[in-house]
Amino acid sequence: MSRFVSYVAPFLLISIAGINLHAQVAPVLPVQLQCEYRENPIGVDSPKPRLSWALQSDQRGEVQTSFQLLAASSLENLAKNQGELWDSGQIKNGQTVNVLYAGRSLRSAEQVFWKVRAWDTAGKPSAWSAPASWTMGLVAESDWQAKWITAARTEPTTLLRREFTVKPGLQRAVIFVCGLGYYEMAVNGGKVTDDLLPPGWSKYNKTCLYDTYDVTKSLRAGRNAIGLFLGNGMYNVLRVPGRYSKFDGSFGPQKAIAQLRLEYQDGSSEIVATDDQWRTAPGPITFSSDYGGEDYDARLYQAGWDQPGFSATSWTPALVTGGPGGALKGLSCAAPPIRGFEVFKPVKTTELKPVVTVYDFGQNASQIPKITVHGPPGSTVKLRPSELVRADNGLADQVNMGRPAWCLYTLSGRGQETWSPRFFYCGYRYLQIDCIAPPAGGALPVLDSVESTVVNSSAPPVGEFTTSNVLFNRIYTLIRWAQRSNMASILTDCPHREKLGWLEQDHLNGPALRYNFDLNAFFTKTLNDIADSQHPDGLVPTTAPEYASFSGDFLDSPEWGSALPLLAWQQYEFTGDTDLLRRYYDNMARWVAYLGGKATNQLLTYGLNDWADTGSLNPGAPPLTPLGVTASAFYFQDTVVLAQSAWLLGLTRDAVKYEQQSEKIRAAFNARFYDPATRQYATGSQCANSLALVMGLAPSPDRAAILQNIVNDVQKNGLTAGDIGHRYLLRALADGGRSDVIYAMNNQSEKPGYGLQLARGATSLTEAWDATRGASQNHFMLGHLNEWFFHDLAGIQSDPRAPGFAKIIIKPAIIGDLTFVKASYNSIRGKITSEWTRQGSHLTLTTTIPANTTATIFLPAATAAAETESGRPAATAPGVKFLRLEAGIALYEVPSDTYQFTSEIP
Repeated sequence: MSRFVSYVAPFLLISIAGINLHAQVAPVLPVQLQCEYRENPIGVDSPKPRLSWALQSDQRGEVQTSFQLLAASSLENLAKNQGELWDSGQIKNGQTVNVLYAGRSLRSAEQVFWKVRAWDTAGKPSAWSAPASWTMGLVAESDWQAKWITAARTEPTTLLRREFTVKPGLQRAVIFVCGLGYYEMAVNGGKVTDDLLPPGWSKYNKTCLYDTYDVTKSLRAGRNAIGLFLGNGMYNVLRVPGRYSKFDGSFGPQKAIAQLRLEYQDGSSEIVATDDQWRTAPGPITFSSDYGGEDYDARLYQAGWDQPGFSATSWTPALVTGGPGGALKGLSCAAPPIRGFEVFKPVKTTELKPVVTVYDFGQNASQIPKITVHGPPGSTVKLRPSELVRADNGLADQVNMGRPAWCLYTLSGRGQETWSPRFFYCGYRYLQIDCIAPPAGGALPVLDSVESTVVNSSAPPVGEFTTSNVLFNRIYTLIRWAQRSNMASILTDCPHREKLGWLEQDHLNGPALRYNFDLNAFFTKTLNDIADSQHPDGLVPTTAPEYASFSGDFLDSPEWGSALPLLAWQQYEFTGDTDLLRRYYDNMARWVAYLGGKATNQLLTYGLNDWADTGSLNPGAPPLTPLGVTASAFYFQDTVVLAQSAWLLGLTRDAVKYEQQSEKIRAAFNARFYDPATRQYATGSQCANSLALVMGLAPSPDRAAILQNIVNDVQKNGLTAGDIGHRYLLRALADGGRSDVIYAMNNQSEKPGYGLQLARGATSLTEAWDATRGASQNHFMLGHLNEWFFHDLAGIQSDPRAPGFAKIIIKPAIIGDLTFVKASYNSIRGKITSEWTRQGSHLTLTTTIPANTTATIFLPAATAAAETESGRPAATAPGVKFLRLEAGIALYEVPSDTYQFTSEIP
């Protein structure tokens, strides 16, 4: 059953009809309603949720001058405009993002229906939006009446069940559940959700995530049953001889907590909760590992175990136990759930032996295989995923993905059987399947079908990009597949060998990811993971949630730990939201203090540096940039961000203190690493010079010369920057007006880079610039170019003067032999589009600016007098304000609407 109640469509029709029937309403409409960055979330545990919407209008220059928000306990009341939970009245401001709920205090499990209307520029109210809703989670930990339960002896997987009676007149049923490490829940034999691998990874001794589901339609009057199937997940990672595991660690035995609330039409309610009345038995999965795979013995399956009337006399009572120590947190602190998307059929099938076949699905992605098979009981099917196949014999090659890992299905022998792993996914393109006869001999199992389902976070896509350059389109797709493959409940570095949240990727790729997916809720959860993993002395480890016990630079590297302040700052840049800065300000201050304690004369001399630069051997320690350059630069940047955050939060004394500290770091950095004679930092690597420029470390008079040194190096040596330096290389060149250099650097397939990866057969971004077979073939680490596609080629940017795209910049880079670029980004304030085409020197730019925002347009032009907008002289077009002409660029200020500018390129 879906998490969300289906009710929006009928009221959307009513709202549309209202617009047609009442011509006096304003030509705007609130759309894209969200609560805590989600549409119709269920399980919100923030006592005062934040509400957002965007405005839709076909009128030029529409803004919101006021709004009114109604919140009700039923759709009926909301339809009557009765906001008994909250009627905000007319509030005279233009805020549409993160409006704090200010109505009656909300109870656990309470469902709230809400809508909003806006007053336009002329002071007319709009029609009411279509209704939206949210459902509260368990607001206080004391609201949990359930107890944690476990089995007397936990096997690789555990089954838990409970029967209960539902009285006639059931009105609503909501269940709150957490099963560790993974769970699958059924009510009366039917799965309650399509979500995969819930409840999501976390630092379990600090936070345990729970999910909330409306299960009303799954219940009936009389006897009912709940079944929970528990697997290990990241909660319980154990090394087993012969099977791969990245690390060895456990937060305890499998356990679960669940609380079902039954509400009746007569106003009464009941609670069915986990306690010692539940029964438990081992599950049919005999091996369960996030790394090594999953084994399932269909002969052990107990039919009907999750349905009422099942005889559980052989099952043992569940044991009441303590939790793993973490506070239970709901959707306000969870990433969007993992779900299945595309289903791949093999594009090529190679039978290597009568019992061994390799299936090629054509795309490297995070996947779960599915087989349909028949054969004798005890016969087995072994599934071995791989990114590559061996050149000598065509068999699956797991050399780069933490071998050995496989799944094993043992047949029951009861006709045709369909199976896919419950608690294991993996990044792969190929699937080697071995068919094995029963140990005592007999016929081989026969495969009837093989397919594979792509699985990743359900974070909504928000970006689209295409261009006339076919290679760039392929690069965009290459990167996007790696992004998707590593979007689980955390951002993993690869979906097979590591599956860990290496933090440098999060902030370095944050903008590239955000242009493609709505990650506001995702990164909210990520910041919680980081804060939970922060050490008492302020250290932010390289991975979060911190599961593996690393040491040295693999535990403590400033470029990695800087994700704490930089992710919070990026959330502010993309949404205008200061909540994460406020919530984690003390954590950020402790982190900067930790770095200060490690510094000598304001500089740091340790860390992983510019990992995987082109001088590295199979992604590793970088030789091109001296140790200390990147760590010290990030220490400076973190301190600057902390000062800016303090100003935003009204902490004046702190702001001044951190500004002064950042100036000391800048001076020490330049004294140690800068050569004013050559205008180079350290060895003059692309990484060193670019970091200094973008972070603001470089002396202002020398910035042009430093940029020219970067350009010279790229033109001579091609791309050399690695994991840390690459994003800053792109930003240094683009911000310096040299996107032409980026274009040339990437519009080739012979030197290390994206084109070379594609030429060598990659279908998702690889870990190494040259796609070496020993490295991961599905890594989003180096995917920074997708930020450049949106931010610079299409030119869609948020104006720093009004973060969160309240003010927008459209500043496309018209370069190379490109004849068109087309992109869109559905921002928190609405959809922004930018499309430009070029024929010779004639340029056409079409852009859409959402209602309630304004934009500055940067248009290449020989002279402003020749430019037009929708066929009229641009300077006199309605709403268009000419600002100035500088260096061959005409600047215009425009309100919301769709515009078509034309100009002649100088």
